[in-house]
Amino acid sequence: MHLSFTLSRYIAHRFLISIGLVFLVIVAVAFLIDVINLGDRAASREGTDFAIVLGMALLRLPYIAQKVLPFAVLFGTMLTYIWLTRTNELIVTRAAGVSAWQFLLPSLLLACAMGVFVITLFSPLSSAMIAHFEHMEAQYLRGQESLLSVSPGGLWLREGDANRQYVIHASQVAASGASLNDVIIFAFEGEDRFVERIDAVTAVLRDGYWELTDVLVTRPDMSAESIASLNLPTELTVHRIQDSFASPETMSFWALPAFIKTMEEAGFSALRHRIHWHSILAVPLLLSAMVLVAATFSLRLTRRGRMGLFVLAGLGSGFTLYFISDVSLALGMSGSLPAMLSAWAPATIFAMLGSALLFHLEDG
Repeated sequence: MHLSFTLSRYIAHRFLISIGLVFLVIVAVAFLIDVINLGDRAASREGTDFAIVLGMALLRLPYIAQKVLPFAVLFGTMLTYIWLTRTNELIVTRAAGVSAWQFLLPSLLLACAMGVFVITLFSPLSSAMIAHFEHMEAQYLRGQESLLSVSPGGLWLREGDANRQYVIHASQVAASGASLNDVIIFAFEGEDRFVERIDAVTAVLRDGYWELTDVLVTRPDMSAESIASLNLPTELTVHRIQDSFASPETMSFWALPAFIKTMEEAGFSALRHRIHWHSILAVPLLLSAMVLVAATFSLRLTRRGRMGLFVLAGLGSGFTLYFISDVSLALGMSGSLPAMLSAWAPATIFAMLGSALLFHLEDG
C-alpha cells in the first residue's frame, strides 16, 4: 500500500508541531543560560548594563538555535512516533499495510528540507549576527577596539601568489587593522628565495597598496637604502584582515569557498574554515540521521514494552552522535582526519546504523 497524501500531511503536521515545541523549550533554556553567563562576564565591566547583555544574547540566539536543532529533531521525532503509538494510530497504519519506511518518509523529507533551509538562509543570518556579537564582545567584555589581537610577538600577516610572497610583521595595530606601526616586511620570490627586507615606522592600508613611511630597504649584498615613503601593492583589505582573525562561524556559508581559496593562495591555513563549511553542508544528513536514530527506539514500543528504557536508549544514541561529531571535528582541526571526512563521517555512520537497525527490526 502506498502512503496517501492525507496521511503524509498528518504525520508531517504532527512532526512539525513536536519539533517546534521541543525546539522552543530547548532554545529558551539555552538562551537563559547564555544570558546568565554573559551577565557574569559583564559584572566586572563598567558601562555594560543589562540591555547590552540582553542584546548580545539575542545576537547569539540564531547560533544557539542552529546548534540545538539536531537535538530538537531527535526529541521531536521520538515525541511524534511515541504519541502515534500511544494513541494506537501507528498500529492502525501498520494494519493497513503501511511500512515503517513509508510513514518515516514525511519526517525524513522535512528533516532534509530543514537542513537545506539552514544552509541557504539561516546559516548566513546566524553568521552575520554572531559576527556582530563578537565585535560587541571584544568591545564590552574584553576591552578591545577590534577583533585583531596582537600576541607578545606582534601581528603577523602573509600575502602573495606563486611568484612573490610578503610576510608582514607589526608590533602595534590601529584603526581596526588599517594602520600598522613598527613594520617589518620580508619579500620572497619563487620557493622562499629571500629578496629584500623593508622596515617602516608606519604602514597605512590604502586602496590596493600599503603606504609606508620612514622606510629602510635592505637587500642581499647591497647597502641599506633609506626612503621617505614607499607604496607597496597589496590585495589585502581591512575586511579581509579582520576576517583572518575572526572565527569561521562569523562567515556566511556562501562566502566561505572564495575566502578559503584566497587564504590558501596567500599561504594561510584555511583548515578551520573548510571543516566548518563541510559541517554546515552535512546538516541535512545529520538531521536525517537523527530521525532514523529516534525512529529506531520509538516505533516498536507497543511490541517490546519497557518504553522508558527505549526512550533513554534513543536519547543516549543522540548524545553519542553529538559527542562523536565533536571528537571528529577536533581530530579534523588537528589534521588527524581530512576535513571532509571529519565533518561528514559521524552523520553518515549514524544514518547507516539507523537504517540498518530499521531494516533489521522491520524486515529482518
